[in-house]
Amino acid sequence: MDELNTGVPIAIHLDTYITQEGEQSHFTFDEDGQLFQMGDSVYLRYQETDEHTKEPVPVTMKIDNEGDVLLTRSGENKLRLRFSNGKRIQARYRTPYGILLVDTVTPFLEVRMRDQPISGTVNVNYQLFAGESLLGDYKIRLQFTA
Repeated sequence: MDELNTGVPIAIHLDTYITQEGEQSHFTFDEDGQLFQMGDSVYLRYQETDEHTKEPVPVTMKIDNEGDVLLTRSGENKLRLRFSNGKRIQARYRTPYGILLVDTVTPFLEVRMRDQPISGTVNVNYQLFAGESLLGDYKIRLQFTA
């Protein structure tokens, strides 16, 4: 996997399922991205298109050697969420209206990667809380192939 130091073009298929206040939403993205390795971590980078503004939103998913995932979205709203199986982790959600402190609770996290061909999946089920209030249940289903 030496080519991962400089980056490998990948195709990304992403399904996101959201349940908030009893209502369900499902979003699907098919994007081109890059996969590369720095130290013990693997990074997936791609751009989503904001559903409201239609502007590109840079997204980075860092997978560390423990299997934890750090998701960073860098649009108008800046978000850094860390997912670790069975843990509650505080995060900051920066909006135009200020910073909102949120917590992620991750009951399910699975990362699978293969070298030949370079491919993998990242599956995350998580809950997002503001204090003790549940904001929603989320599922991320990401597949990538070189």
